[in-house]
Amino acid sequence: MRNCVLSLMAALVLTIVPAAGQATSAPKANTAAAVKRTWTPPRTPDGQPDLQGVWTNNTVTPLQRPKELAGKEYYTEAELADVQQRQRERLALDDEEGEPPANHSGVEGAPPENVHYDHAQFGLDWLQSRVAWNRRTSLIVGPEGTIPPLTPEARQRRAERLAKAKGHELDGPESRPLEARCLARANVGPPLLPTRYNSNLQIVQGPGYVAVEAEEIHDVRVIPLDGRPHLPSSIRQWMGDSVGHWERNTLVVDTTNFTELNPFPGAPNLHVIERFTRADEDTILYQFTVEDPGMWTKPWSGEVPIKKIQGQLYEYACHEANYGLENTLRGARVAEAAAAAKGAAR
Repeated sequence: MRNCVLSLMAALVLTIVPAAGQATSAPKANTAAAVKRTWTPPRTPDGQPDLQGVWTNNTVTPLQRPKELAGKEYYTEAELADVQQRQRERLALDDEEGEPPANHSGVEGAPPENVHYDHAQFGLDWLQSRVAWNRRTSLIVGPEGTIPPLTPEARQRRAERLAKAKGHELDGPESRPLEARCLARANVGPPLLPTRYNSNLQIVQGPGYVAVEAEEIHDVRVIPLDGRPHLPSSIRQWMGDSVGHWERNTLVVDTTNFTELNPFPGAPNLHVIERFTRADEDTILYQFTVEDPGMWTKPWSGEVPIKKIQGQLYEYACHEANYGLENTLRGARVAEAAAAAKGAAR
């Protein structure tokens, strides 16, 4: 099952291909309109807006706007209610194991045709936890609501990278993506994006620092707020180098210095700006802008409400009792042996 989830994340990553420069021309959401003007955020002992707690960015809003909704940035309230009902009905199918009447094959003992993985059995149902419902038709803001096209140079680099890896994807664990090796995930970012399940995070603050931990895949970003510059360009990290500052009640985080291994999927010139604004007692408005003039034709931005949840984060032990990577490589060796045996028999 985990391999299936990894495939879903990989599909997301292949459509995202990374961002750097001055993130000023991308569409931006209206933060003021989303924050209650009469609400005063709580403060930490050192006087900063308090973002602490356990939160979820769990949502069914897609990253990119579906083609049938082109040009439509928001649902009406009635349309949102319909979307909520349809999503509940769709996700309820995950609880069904399939009944014999659904089998139309006419073959006695044939498996039912509506078999679904029982996400609810393992607490993985999106709607079991709190959903950050909103009227947006996509997380990406603006008229298009989609990731801009890649530049010609980026398309060429991507083609060369794929051609170089072709035939070597299963040579060993080092040839597998960081996600498949449980080392890093694209959703952790930055930007911080919803995932299929375990879409939770925890924020902790102390004098001069903010720490953001994503439950999947247990990564923590410790963000200094003391005005220090970014690390030298020669120092690169999977999740980049993040530095932050406050703009009134908004935490602004600027991240650069990514590596080519960044599963977002990775360009060294990726530049991400994030904004965390406490909108009310139960909500943080999270906004981001990503850019890289050598990757996309223009910057792009998105936003998602983050909702407070009760309880705590649990250890996301990705490799515990998970035989996916081992069996993937074992299967490749079996296939190679069979091909060698077939060639020797000719």
